[in-house]
Amino acid sequence: MHALQLPLPQHFDEMLLASGAIRPQYQGFADWLQAQTPQALAAKRAEADLLFHKVGITFAVYGDEAGAERLIPFDTVPRIVPSDEWATLQAGLRQRAYSELLRQRAQALGLLAADDPAPEQGVMSEQASRAIEALMAQELVGPEPDEAACRRHFDAHTRRFAQGERVQLRHILFAVTPGVDVALLRQRAEAQLIALRASEAAAFTEAARTLSNCPSGAEGGRLGWTSAQECAPEFAREVFGRTEIGVLPQLVHSRFGLHIVAIDAREPGRLPAFETVREAVAQQMRQQLQLSSLRQYLQLLVAEACIEGIELPRAETALVQ
Repeated sequence: MHALQLPLPQHFDEMLLASGAIRPQYQGFADWLQAQTPQALAAKRAEADLLFHKVGITFAVYGDEAGAERLIPFDTVPRIVPSDEWATLQAGLRQRAYSELLRQRAQALGLLAADDPAPEQGVMSEQASRAIEALMAQELVGPEPDEAACRRHFDAHTRRFAQGERVQLRHILFAVTPGVDVALLRQRAEAQLIALRASEAAAFTEAARTLSNCPSGAEGGRLGWTSAQECAPEFAREVFGRTEIGVLPQLVHSRFGLHIVAIDAREPGRLPAFETVREAVAQQMRQQLQLSSLRQYLQLLVAEACIEGIELPRAETALVQ
């Protein structure tokens, strides 16, 4: 049997938490590892070394008189990245790649000096940021939404433009703070969400008092009657303009963390006449058109570039709607 040792306090351990608990993504591997003998693990190590020699995954040290080929450093213990953490990494890589494509395009069009320094740690120069804004203003010129299109959009999304909508809600906050294991936190929050959807209303109050990282937890998570303007925008988008009552079926995300939300009552607000919100409707449509144009523009830039290390959607044709 192979025993797992507690991580040193000053080091981050990919498999174990500081308490010694196994991270969820490593549980299957840890079960296998603990069942292995030292001899079995040594045999696996030798098997990997032999495979590397056969395939030729080696390197030579220049100046070494012996000229011996050495194996590329390799660990038989896998590095397991949870899907949500990988999605975050992937989104960050894509954002950096897209930003660099736009920066280089701005240079090609003379909007940015050719000697503008490459971004460091993902942070580009102030001149590059301004040049990209100018590039988008120049290249992403779309049609102005007409009256008929605005009316269709308004009729299809009337509730989005309700004025004075309020909800009476309770919530349980699982705060995302520096160093927290997000995968484990999400697992806890989702398990609690499932339990609360199958429980009596009083269970929510008790769970908020014992689990919530929000001061409202002392009051059973009650926030009272709340408008969209009183909430973080990303929270409001997932709560307002809907009809559900009770514990919402999915976690609500915000800049503060993950929320279990219970809606006790809704006041739908007043639905305005189209004429009073015509400009707001048009502005929303402009934003949607700009996002669509930017997405297609980036796909064109990807198609013309040589990009290694990450897959990005690319345009199959130069024709952009």
